[in-house]
Amino acid sequence: MVEEQTWVGLARAGDKEAFSKLVEAYQTPVYNLTYRMLGNAEEAEEAAQEVFLRAYTRLASFDPGFKFSTWLLSIASHHCIDVIRKRRLVWLSLDDPMPTEYSLQLSSNVPSPEASVVQSEMQTQVQTLLDSLEPDYRAAVVLRYWYDLSYEEIAETMRTTVSAVKSRLFRARKMLASAAHGMGVGPVVAA
Repeated sequence: MVEEQTWVGLARAGDKEAFSKLVEAYQTPVYNLTYRMLGNAEEAEEAAQEVFLRAYTRLASFDPGFKFSTWLLSIASHHCIDVIRKRRLVWLSLDDPMPTEYSLQLSSNVPSPEASVVQSEMQTQVQTLLDSLEPDYRAAVVLRYWYDLSYEEIAETMRTTVSAVKSRLFRARKMLASAAHGMGVGPVVAA
């Protein structure tokens, strides 16, 4: 954390090497967020690059009193919401499996081919369910359940109130349960 604050301070002073350290530290979380929000690897890569470009050009506006990760993920989620809103139609490709490097391991051993197929199908279903949500609801779900952010951190990231975050998550869980039921997916437990 101290090292991160040093990098942020140096980057704000114009040190490009320090900003490169920040990019290295956050490229995976930013890509994961953009991928979960956009559901497409190429779009996610482009979005992640745009996020870091925006962060670099807006470093002067960063308030060191807050966590850099929250600020960066805020830029990422808002950019993804903008991209989603610009889409006229969302095309879901059920032929393209999710990248295996982001898949969940079912066990510590290499999964069997059958387990890999089931896992890939589950990931496709999860992504399809996420894609069914409005951008603001999707952002709240991803930040809560993939990044394990608190309601306060989500509110800060999304520039809204804690009660709005709770409301979005409640509604999103209901929408996900309904969409899962419509897809014939087993019971969904809303946490």
